[in-house]
Amino acid sequence: MKKIIEPRLTIIGAGNLASTLAVSLREAGYAIDQIVSKGKAASLKRAQRLAGEVGASAVVGTRARIESEVVWFCVPDGAIRRAAEVLKDAADWKGKVAFHSSGVLASDELRELRRRGAAVASVHPLMTFVRGSRPALRGVPFAVEGDPRAVKVARTMVEDLQGQLFVIPKRYKQAYHAWGMFASPLLTALLAASERVAVAAGVRRGAARKRMLPILRQTLQNYAELGGPQSFSGPIARGDAETVKKHLYVLRAIPEARAIYVALGRAALRDLPAKNRAALKNILGG
Repeated sequence: MKKIIEPRLTIIGAGNLASTLAVSLREAGYAIDQIVSKGKAASLKRAQRLAGEVGASAVVGTRARIESEVVWFCVPDGAIRRAAEVLKDAADWKGKVAFHSSGVLASDELRELRRRGAAVASVHPLMTFVRGSRPALRGVPFAVEGDPRAVKVARTMVEDLQGQLFVIPKRYKQAYHAWGMFASPLLTALLAASERVAVAAGVRRGAARKRMLPILRQTLQNYAELGGPQSFSGPIARGDAETVKKHLYVLRAIPEARAIYVALGRAALRDLPAKNRAALKNILGG
């Protein structure tokens, strides 16, 4: 364990993101004073479990008294403003720093705490957080927007987490979050649709996941090392219109997957190198 460093933190929430942040910050040497939760029994139980991991105390928000210098809200987007309202009298906010971790909302969601003297920022890790997985934050980009003093504190903390902080103007946050949607949740949706196509090919879903992993890993490696154009392969890249026709024919039995195929095929013709474009555009309706 590293030597404890300042500032001390209070984490609001005990979900997947909160758990990863709290444990990572503690491992980086930060003291976590409190894990603040809703009053529901399940929420408090999660907070108590996380508090035990990081040497903090668990407390219900309506009874919280916050002494730590930094407060990090890790609650759903729609709950940020309400959580700030609930906690507005839980501390003397003058001189404190408050973060929230919404990718799509600006730091203004914490305006109530800003009015009370806190410096506020949105600090969003470009990473996926799901139950049963606690990703490392080393190398993860964090998009930050907000008051200069809060941004400065965020920069230091992200560097201590060995992440990569970059500043994003608030007017770009919605597009930024949509980008993240493409990078993970919609990619997961594509993979789930791929499993349905595998079933049509006589392959069970569980087996399909395992059999797709080598090509998925190589595709990501190619993309990382070579970029999109040079890592694009398959019948569209080759201009093989007849094969694309056959794909669309068999996918009539899976209309949702067929729609994804057509949409991504059109996107490929716009963004990636392909031969026989006129024929492919005619087939794909682009």
